[in-house]
Amino acid sequence: MEYHLTEGQLNGPAEMSAIAGLSARVGVALPESYLEFLRAHNGGEGFVGDNYIVFWEAEEVIDFNREYEVESYAPGIFLFASDGGGEGYGFDTLDTAMPVVRIPFIGMERQYAIPVASDLPDLFARLLVDQPADEHEIDPAN
Repeated sequence: MEYHLTEGQLNGPAEMSAIAGLSARVGVALPESYLEFLRAHNGGEGFVGDNYIVFWEAEEVIDFNREYEVESYAPGIFLFASDGGGEGYGFDTLDTAMPVVRIPFIGMERQYAIPVASDLPDLFARLLVDQPADEHEIDPAN
């Protein structure tokens, strides 16, 4: 899968050492599409359609999750990006399908995590359309 921003820039590949231990450090096997993304792009930021997104680098993603205290406020969510404002994108690791969810940084609680895509390629596809991601409905079974 090739990932493209409408405007902005994705970074070059992450160091293999940063990717290799990431799932172990998180404590769950991260989706292969996310690991593939990191092999090609170690973060980056810009627009996908009308939606702004900031993908965090492999070396900083664990620290960001710790600093946002995600495990305390929204156990089972692993954030990997933000909208550059008040919301983060992450995987719901408690769901075997591991859908991509969007969750607010302020008032962060699992109950406010909204499934927005089935996986990373689906997130790009959904962000590419003209409407903001929150106007989409996702069936995590698909």
